[in-house]
Amino acid sequence: MLGPLITLAIFNRAKPWCVLRRDLAVVGLIQLAALGYGMWTVFLARPVHLAFEFDRFRVIHAVDVPGEMLDLTPAGIEALPVTGPTLLSVRLFKDENENIEATLAALGGVHLGARPDLWQLYADARPRVLAAARPASKLVERFPDNAEQINEAVSLTGRSSDALRSLPVVGRSTTWTVLLDASTAEVVGYIALDSF
Repeated sequence: MLGPLITLAIFNRAKPWCVLRRDLAVVGLIQLAALGYGMWTVFLARPVHLAFEFDRFRVIHAVDVPGEMLDLTPAGIEALPVTGPTLLSVRLFKDENENIEATLAALGGVHLGARPDLWQLYADARPRVLAAARPASKLVERFPDNAEQINEAVSLTGRSSDALRSLPVVGRSTTWTVLLDASTAEVVGYIALDSF
């Protein structure tokens, strides 16, 4: 929008052609720089992982992952995929010192799910995911005002509510609920509902 407005402001038929061409080239360069900056910002803000963190899922964006920790990414996990978010989990702490260090880092803004040194394949955490998840059938009891929304999300999964489990999924500014298959821990749906 700024490009056309600036063009209208600088365009004057009385200007010599070489001056007008220079002015229009500057406007074009400004627009290209703004477009490049916008695309770079979107690229950094893209979600790269959905990480299970002990009692919830967290959406991890590329900008959340500390660059100095990228070398600690375990084999078999792509640190910053460009094809869409992948499912992974946070491993159990090796000892109390690692627990304290990770907790202090989380207080400083680096969430557990954003730390490559704590990542593991999602399949390795399936039993822990199912142990932490709550029965999806309890959602209607806890949130009767949202019963229609919950039942619609459950029906979209093609499973009964007894065959589903739920956990909160935390994003940057919102919290939703993820629906999981009760036997495989596979993510099968989402509900725009804060179930904490």
